[in-house]
Amino acid sequence: MQAMLLAAGFGTRLRPYTLIRPKPLFPILNVPLLHILLDKLVAAGCGKIVVNCHHLAEQIEAAVVGRPEVILQFEPEILGTGGSLRKALPLFDNGPVLVMNGDIYHDIDVHGLLDYHLKNDHLVSMAMHDYPRFNTVQVSNGRVVSFAEHKPGIDGETLAFTGIHVLDKDVIARIPEAGFFHIIELYKRIAAVEKVRSMRVDGSFWRDIGTPGDYLELHHELLCHQEPGSTAPRWCVSKDAQVAEDVMLNDWGAIGPGARICSGAVLTRCVVWDGAFVDSGQQLADTIVCPE
Repeated sequence: MQAMLLAAGFGTRLRPYTLIRPKPLFPILNVPLLHILLDKLVAAGCGKIVVNCHHLAEQIEAAVVGRPEVILQFEPEILGTGGSLRKALPLFDNGPVLVMNGDIYHDIDVHGLLDYHLKNDHLVSMAMHDYPRFNTVQVSNGRVVSFAEHKPGIDGETLAFTGIHVLDKDVIARIPEAGFFHIIELYKRIAAVEKVRSMRVDGSFWRDIGTPGDYLELHHELLCHQEPGSTAPRWCVSKDAQVAEDVMLNDWGAIGPGARICSGAVLTRCVVWDGAFVDSGQQLADTIVCPE
């Protein structure tokens, strides 16, 4: 099994935080998202994973040191989801390629998606679910019909693309060899005459960390939703963090390794990144705290 993890984007909706750290390296409960996703792919049987990088590429490069399954692909310019795949084509073995966005947190069975693709006559298999905020793809009897507009006269439903898909290697070869290209543009053309299929993954946990609010809400869900109704504070505090005894931690949050929270500070619904500093008596709420 082989995969590509897309990690090159600017993450503009998450500025100013993405000026400090690329989105795939945002910590989720004190673990960089990139490592969470790589571990998921390895556990599913991926022995080769191409990770592309552009924005703050040196941080991505440092993060994958010591991971033998990773082939790092530096891109001097942003190539888009399709252009990145096309550049990586010589790195892949024969057989299908699993593609995953590097800015989603999920528990989707990616091996199940690959198995679904292999057992059926599909060029492309997309993991889809009913997620009203992002429902834009029209599907009829499991076949993708449209990516932008509802086609009249066709029975079906509108679903959301999870950013996880499997495609045959020869499909990647159809992408233009150079420059920016969005893979959905190719899928639109394929869907008109060939098979682009969807596999429903409703019931899986899936969250996009596209905005600061989304990022904080993910922590809220992960920390609090396991015990509905509980009012006890829920905090994930690294053993390597320095937290003064009289610091007040309200509601929920996370404090990463090397962070220092000084005496009298009050934190409410905050995510404190590794190496960050909170001064004495400082009161913060609904905030991402970054190192200077």
